[in-house]
This record gives sequence, C-alpha cells and structure tokens, in this order.
Amino acid sequence: MAVFTEYGDHDGLGLAALLARGEVKPEEVLQAAIARADAVNPAINAIVHRMDAEARGRVAADLPKGPFAGVPFLLKDLYMGYEGAPLSNGSRLWADYVSPADFTYTRRCREAGLVVFGKTNTPELGIAWTTEPTAHGPTRNPWDLERSAGGSSGGAAAAVAAGIVPVAHATDGGGSIRIPAANCGLFGLKPTRARNPAGPIVGEGWSGLSTGHVVSRSVRDSAAMLDATAGPAPGDPYAAPPPARPFLEEVGADPGRLRVALHTTGLDGRPLDPKNAGAARDAATLLQDLGHEVDEAMPTVDVPALSKAFRVIIAGNLWNAVALRYAALDRKPDGEGLEKATWAWAEEGREYTAADYAAAVTAVHVAGRQLAAFFESWDVMLSTTMHEPPVKLGVLRQDEQGLDDYYRLLMDEMPVTPLFNATGCPAMSVPLHWTAEGLPVGIHVGAAFGREDTLIRLASQMEQAKPWFDRRPAL
Repeated sequence: MAVFTEYGDHDGLGLAALLARGEVKPEEVLQAAIARADAVNPAINAIVHRMDAEARGRVAADLPKGPFAGVPFLLKDLYMGYEGAPLSNGSRLWADYVSPADFTYTRRCREAGLVVFGKTNTPELGIAWTTEPTAHGPTRNPWDLERSAGGSSGGAAAAVAAGIVPVAHATDGGGSIRIPAANCGLFGLKPTRARNPAGPIVGEGWSGLSTGHVVSRSVRDSAAMLDATAGPAPGDPYAAPPPARPFLEEVGADPGRLRVALHTTGLDGRPLDPKNAGAARDAATLLQDLGHEVDEAMPTVDVPALSKAFRVIIAGNLWNAVALRYAALDRKPDGEGLEKATWAWAEEGREYTAADYAAAVTAVHVAGRQLAAFFESWDVMLSTTMHEPPVKLGVLRQDEQGLDDYYRLLMDEMPVTPLFNATGCPAMSVPLHWTAEGLPVGIHVGAAFGREDTLIRLASQMEQAKPWFDRRPAL
C-alpha cells in the first residue's frame, strides 16, 4: 500500500476532496491515521480504545457519499454509543460496558462518510476541565507533555492537535469543547442547545446544559460537520432555531460590523491571568482592525446562584447515571469503581430535593433572560476560554479531592464558559494566541441563541487574518 505522507497537510474537507477525485484511496488515508496514532498516542494517551479492524472493514465496503466520505474520525468515550464498541465513560464502573446500538449522532457521522477507528479519553463522567481518569490515565497536551490537554474532550483535542485526525467528536456541558480546544490550539464551537441530537436514550444532556459537536483544525470542517449532524430527531423534546442556510456557506461570508463586548475578568469579577488578559486585548485589537466596534462590557449575572444551579443539576444527573449503572450490575451503590469527587457529587445528587432542582432550573432560566437582554445591545462577547494558560497535570484531582475543594477549583478555571451552557447560546474558542513559552491560549467568543452563523463568519474572518492551521506542536 502506498504511503500517504501528505495526510497531515489537509483538513477533513481537504481529505474528502482528494478521495472524491481519486487522488488517494480510503485505505491509504485510514492507514495514515492509524500510523500517526501508533506513533504519537503512546506519548499523549488520547485514544483509549482502537477500532482499526472495524474501520478497515468500513473502507473496504462502499462508503456513503457524504461530505466527509473516507475521512478518519474519533468518537469521545462519553455517553456516545457505537454499536458493538466499548463505552466506558472514563470510569472503572463502566469498564465492561458495550454499546448495544449506534446513537443518533454516531449514525449521522457514519452517514456523512466518516470512518470511526477509535474512542478518545475523557475524565470520569465528564466532570472535569482536565482529562486524567484513573480508568485510563492522563491525556497529555501535545504542546507540552507535562500539561493538561483540557477536558472533558481532552482526548479528542489532543488527537487532533497531534495530527491523528483533522476533526474529532467532542461534547460540552460547561466548556468541554471550548476548553480542550483552547488548551490544544484548535477551533472549538459549542452549538446552540439542541442543534445536535442527544438521542436515542435521552432527549438532552445534563438537563440541557450539555451539547455535542467537534474540535477541528479549520473553521470550515466545524461548519460542514454541523451541517452533517444538526437537526432534531423524532421524539426530541425541542429543537434549535433552523439556520437560514447551510453553515458551510457562512465560511468566508462578511460578518458585517459587529458590536463586540470585551471583558478581561471572569463573570465573578476576578481578573484573568495577565497572559490571558493580554491575549483577549490582542484579539480585540485584531477585531478593531477588521472593522468591528469594540468596547468593554459584560452581562449582569448572579454568579453564586448560577454556580449552585450547576452543582445541583449535575449532581442529580450524576446520581441518576450512577444509580442506573449499579442497578444494571445488580450491585448496591457504594462508590466502588468511582473516583472520590465523582462519588461525592453523585451522593449529593441523591440528597437534593425536587425543590432544589426546580430552583436550579429557575436560576438557569434567569441567566438566559439576562444574556438575551445583553445581546440586544451587543453581537458577540469576547474574552478568553480559560482563566490562565494550560496548567500542569495533577492540579485538579478527581480521585483525591473532597467535593467542595474540587468544585471550587473546577469553577475558578472557567471564567465564562458555563454561562453559555446555562443559557444554551452558542460560543467558540478560537486559537489566535500562543504565549512566549509556546502554550496556546484560546479566545472565547459567544453570541445570541441560534446565532452560530455570526460566530462562523467571525471565526472565518479571524482565520484569514491570523491563520493558525499550519501551526503544529513539535511532537
């Protein structure tokens, strides 16, 4: 078989175009991805389950004539089923679980022609901004192997940054697409609530806080993936506003003169790390040079109420997942097989009342009204995705820390991302900045509900003005 040495020079759509023209064969592209995984995954631990034989069978058959026909792909190992493949959710408690069916999103990826050949690492049950599960070990940042790749889609982001795949599945319940994208120098778009389906087992993730999409090296791959997977499935409880046209058509479209609200503090008023604050100001200057109107502004949000709401909603969902798993194993729920903070948070979910949950939902809805009012005066909101550049591994210890300390550290590193999960509004992390030490800093941009079109146009404009595609870690 010929060696496809130019594999890493193309994004997903670029590979699909080569394949469609017959310039390279699907098995050559898959072999290039497998070879890259063999070369770098031992160092970064991004992929925790390989599906090489399944993938080779797929490319040997007739692939669907979708926009990504023949492009290698990775699924996140968290609440995303692929029939016959393990689904561990980053946990020893799910170590032997095998998905009985494809989830709706998986089926749509396959219909788009993507070839899944592995599952990526995630923190246990997705409740961390770093990926260091006891079940599989830490995922290391390709830009600095001693640092976090982010979470909870850390394996996905590390795999894309390391050149294993050009685009990979990711999910986001508090920043888990945007944070690893920021840490690994990638583009990460969190879509509007219900833009992508969560079925068939549930109608929404974490009571609407969580949604799924991808991390990618190019803006156009993200837009094309959204076109391929978006839209309600039968039985979904609600749907996102339909786009005016395909998202891919927004790439390169004029965003117009946008009103940009800059802030260099978190929602709680705590200043960003100076390196991140400087990155946000540099991004603001770039947007001004591109003709946009920039001023400092931030919505008024009850941060303590929102933080409490997240704690309650996630706790309830954790207890539900954990209790169901123990029941399936015919075991009493006792924390065995779970990390310390996971079990403590799930136990807290068992203790909350229906009134606590109702109050949490109310707080989330209040934040949604407040952000909607803010976006009547502003088109986008600009900051950085994380409080500081990528931190060293071992700072957030899901297997060791008590819940109060764990939750404080969890929220302190996320200055703005959870607001867009609470409100359902779309937001993105754009890789515009690297520190003097060579660490990526993601620029966070959020928009009003249903306005992915605005974000994709702006991201494409940024990508053209300050390209990042060819900037890769020396791994």
